[in-house]
Amino acid sequence: MENNNEKYIALQAEMFHYDVWIPTIDPEKLKHKISILLTECDFNIVNFVEHNFPVKGYTAVWLLAESHLAIHTFPDQEKTFLQISSCNKIKLELLKQKIKSVIQPS
Repeated sequence: MENNNEKYIALQAEMFHYDVWIPTIDPEKLKHKISILLTECDFNIVNFVEHNFPVKGYTAVWLLAESHLAIHTFPDQEKTFLQISSCNKIKLELLKQKIKSVIQPS
């Protein structure tokens, strides 16, 4: 099945998840680093949305062709929760390795 010169690939209905606390809470550093890691792991970023809360905290979501990645900062506790869901296990495993070596999970 083809549509607008794009090929459709049927996938198994399965999702893979990874949740981790990381010690970085700076929104700009997080946004930059995560965008680079997603690109290096060949994820396809479809959209990005972010929100700085008036008192404290930051939330960002990368909408991916392979699902999504979200972060939520907790500045008063000096940590960020990162959560990714993906239908591509290979890309997710590569991202997990990069997060462990580059971001240093708590």
